[in-house]
This record gives sequence, C-alpha cells and structure tokens, in this order.
Amino acid sequence: MTYEQTITYLYNSTPVFEHVGASAYKEGLENTLALDDHFCHPHRKYMTIHVAGTNGKGSCSHTIASILQEAGYKVGLYTSPHLVDFRERIRVNGQVISKQRVVDFVEQERHFFEPLHPSFFELTTALALKYFAEQQVDIAVVEVGLGGRLDCTNIITPILSVITNISFDHTGFLGNTLAQIAGEKAGIIKKSVPVVIGEYTPETRPVFEQKAKELQAPITFAQDLEPLGKDIEFEMKGDYQRRNKQTILAAVSVLAHSLPRPLATTDIANGLAHVTENTGLLGRWQTIGEKPKVVCDTGHNVGGWQYLSQQISKQKCKTLRIVFGMVDDKDIDTVMDMLPKKAEYYWTQADNHRAIPAEMVAEKGRRHQLRGTIYNKVAEAYAAARKEADRHDFIFIGGSSYVVADLLASLST
Repeated sequence: MTYEQTITYLYNSTPVFEHVGASAYKEGLENTLALDDHFCHPHRKYMTIHVAGTNGKGSCSHTIASILQEAGYKVGLYTSPHLVDFRERIRVNGQVISKQRVVDFVEQERHFFEPLHPSFFELTTALALKYFAEQQVDIAVVEVGLGGRLDCTNIITPILSVITNISFDHTGFLGNTLAQIAGEKAGIIKKSVPVVIGEYTPETRPVFEQKAKELQAPITFAQDLEPLGKDIEFEMKGDYQRRNKQTILAAVSVLAHSLPRPLATTDIANGLAHVTENTGLLGRWQTIGEKPKVVCDTGHNVGGWQYLSQQISKQKCKTLRIVFGMVDDKDIDTVMDMLPKKAEYYWTQADNHRAIPAEMVAEKGRRHQLRGTIYNKVAEAYAAARKEADRHDFIFIGGSSYVVADLLASLST
C-alpha cells in the first residue's frame, strides 16, 4: 500500500473518534494491553511525561518537549488530533514519523491487530510508543487522548504527570460534574510519581488531593505558586497561554528533580521562545496573515472560549470578521453567548461527520443576535471573509479543531 492508501485503510477499518464521535470510544484497556504485550512494552525503554486536561494539554505537551529538546534530550512527542497530516501526531525532536514507517507498521502488524478490532487511537498509540523505542528517545511527552483513567495512553508509568485544568467537555464519557471529570483525569496519577495540577476549582482540588494522597504522589498546584518566569518570553500569544505558561514552568521545576541532566535557564527560555520551530505546533492563536490581520485557533469548548472571546473582542480593528463552526458534542449555545455581537460571521462546517451543519450553526447564531452568511466549506467562508475585508479588519477562524484543520489544509495546497 502507498501512504495515502494506508491512511485510508486506518480511517476505514478502525473507528476514528474525530470522524464518528462516541461510537469510536472504547472503554477499557484490553486492546491496548494486548498491543503493548505484543510489542514487548516499548514505553518501558525510555522516560515519559503524561499530560492530561480539558484545555491546554497540547500546548503544554509541545512546550515541555521544546524545552527538553533545547536541553539536548532526544524527545518523542505524541499528541492528537492532527490538523493537516496524520504524521503530526508522532514526532521525534520535532520531525514527524516517516510515511514509510507508517506503511510498514500496518503491513507488518495487521495480521495481529485486525482480529482485535482496535480503535484508531489505540492503534496509533501503539505505533507511537513502539516508534519512540525504535528511535531510542531519551524521553517522550505523551498527551492523553480523552479523559485519563481509561485512556489508552494510561499504560505508561511516567516520571511526571501533568493535569492542565478541568472544564466541561466530553461529558457523555467523563461525567456531568467537574468533580466527576476531575476523577477521570486524576486516573493518570501513579503511585509515588509527582503530579502538577495547572488550574483547579473548589470542586476539583479535593479530588486531586485525595487521589494523590492515596497513591503517595507528591502534588504541586501551579495556580498556588508565585508567577513563574515573568521575564521569560513565551512564543504562544493566546491570552489563555499565560495559564499554560505557569503550568509548564511548574512542571519543568518539578521535572528537574527526575532528569539525569539539569535544565538550564537558557534551555527553558529558548524552549518557550521556539515552540513552533522545535515541535511544529500549529493552530494556537496562529497568525496566518497581515493587513488584514488573520488569526486561527483550535479552541473548541466553553473553557477555551472563555479566553478566546475576550481576546478577539480586544482586537483594534475596523470590522471584526469571524469564520465559525463547531462539532456536535460541544456546548454551542454557551459558546455563542460569549461571541462578540459586533462582528460579521461566516458560518461554516468542517469536512467531518461530526460537524454541525452550517445552516444549523447559522440558526443558532440568529437566536443569539449574531448576523452572518452560510458557507458549506471552510475555505469558501475564509475566501469570502478575505474578499470583504480591508486592511484594517481582523479575521478570526475557529470554533473547532477541524475548522482550523480544513483552513490550514486549504492553505497548504
């Protein structure tokens, strides 16, 4: 098979959460453990850092990897979802896995995994952990896919666990209260392994404290610390990244005690300053045009939009133009309440089975006194916004990771 045929095979023969949602979610680790046993537990051959949370776990994972790379470590990075190319999920020192390695993995191992009927994420996780061992990484930063306790990344025993924050997302799987969701995320806490909690609420803090106490895991609440690294510039410019920066620096401080070589202040500063260059991170308040200013962001739930809506509203511009779409498991009404009223909207839908139809998004917008026009493709909506904008306008594209993915894919062709 070619690489393109292999990716099509993976999408068509394994349930993909990004495409079909709930039906792709498998509760339990049976398949993961079977795959891990088959590959002789590759994650035991290198150190790992495990990162969970409702928002910010991708940015934190990429930035911690960037800092470790600056310190001279060979770093594996496993994140999801990808925006343009599947291979973005699996990187070593910022370089994506080769197309040939993906093809070889499927062709060599399908006789074993096909009878298991694994999910797309189970199979991708197995590939990532195996690939990092083959590449002889020193350490891998592993981002949780969904939740924590039953996520298939939760077979690793890291040297540090990080939980960025808790807000309402994937409530159908993780629970309807913040405490229930925190309980699922806290499932990544391991016996005697330090854990850093980025942000907490009165409802979630006791959950983390109790779990850490049960497992004798040293716990640090980044939110309680004095502001760290105030003089260190962070490349990521989203308002929400201030919280992420505090979490990252608290994590790095704790991590220093478990690493064979120390992290210098210059490693940390350079890592924070060169995240996209070092790791290929995309879609976090990413500027893709000037005059008019064009920014995209993958923030896709209520927690993310609490920050995004304020930052968008603060932009000094003649006309604010927003290309917007969401997927069907998000609280679109609450997000709509946060959207700026004084803006021109370009309602759209990602090329994804879970995307809310643009007509339905537009109808929701009308109920929230938001005016706009319907476009069935993200590229068409963006083209219309660009055509109608002058150099003093501000264009934002977002609402869903998949909207940003479609945008970036259209710009790369």
